[in-house]
Amino acid sequence: MTERIIFMGTPDFAVPSLQRLHEMYRVVAVVTQPDRPRGRGRKPEASPVKRAAEVAGLPVFQPPSLKDPQAVAFLRDLRPDVIVVAAFGQILRPDVLNLPRRGCINVHASLLPRWRGAAPVAAAIRAGDAETGVTLMLMDEGLDTGPILRARAIPIAPHHTRQSLTEALAHLGADLLADTLPDWLAGNITPRPQDDSRATLAPRIKKEEGRINWQQSAAEIERHVRAFYPWPGTFTHWRGRLLKIHSVEVAAGDGAARPPGCVFRLGDDIAVAAGEGCVLLRQVQPAGKRRMTAADFARGAAGFIGAQLE
Repeated sequence: MTERIIFMGTPDFAVPSLQRLHEMYRVVAVVTQPDRPRGRGRKPEASPVKRAAEVAGLPVFQPPSLKDPQAVAFLRDLRPDVIVVAAFGQILRPDVLNLPRRGCINVHASLLPRWRGAAPVAAAIRAGDAETGVTLMLMDEGLDTGPILRARAIPIAPHHTRQSLTEALAHLGADLLADTLPDWLAGNITPRPQDDSRATLAPRIKKEEGRINWQQSAAEIERHVRAFYPWPGTFTHWRGRLLKIHSVEVAAGDGAARPPGCVFRLGDDIAVAAGEGCVLLRQVQPAGKRRMTAADFARGAAGFIGAQLE
């Protein structure tokens, strides 16, 4: 097809959408965040989208900010028909939103208007939603408030973590984009406004939000752990030291006779009492050490059974 597409995205979630666009259209530029220092050596590392674009031989543009008039002029000179955005990481101002003749389309990882914002996948898991999905939205100046082109839902499975659900939604979004964009460009879709009265917000996650509150129910704690895996992760403290909690299960047993945060044995498992019920610790990681099973940790940590986690 002859339409000129600019793609904007940064993390792994955006890669399948980029790849499908490249198969179907002329992608005249891929816009992604600048390389960021990562790892112990703090060496600059390219985003997943940049790496995928380079493999495909697509031109990459990495402006520090799209507020820069020179960056806007560069995009204008490309004469895009559509800009497709998937987890780009910068707010688009009107001078960018108004560039393409067929608008800017966002691939958003929720069923809008539920979970507008930066962390919709974690929010859906943590809230115990039965399903989530991907929405293709015509972008406006608001935070995920634009009219909807199409949406597609999938169930949230009991085993889904933020990582695994994001991966599933990435492929769902790419499929939905491939099915929808030809109809949009042909003028066969009428965008429908969102119902703002049903909107919920999923703001950017802060690392300190990973701390487990043992006063919550076992079900809430289990969803919290899955929602924050692998980043920022969930944690607690034992004897003043950090203990990362990588995975837990809701236990069939009852921890009601113990205060929330109390560690005890439940059969062959290591359990922690919650505000309601209890959870089984599966994978933990003490400060400065490798990830291990809770059973292995308890064998080498005198006093852990019967301890009070904070």
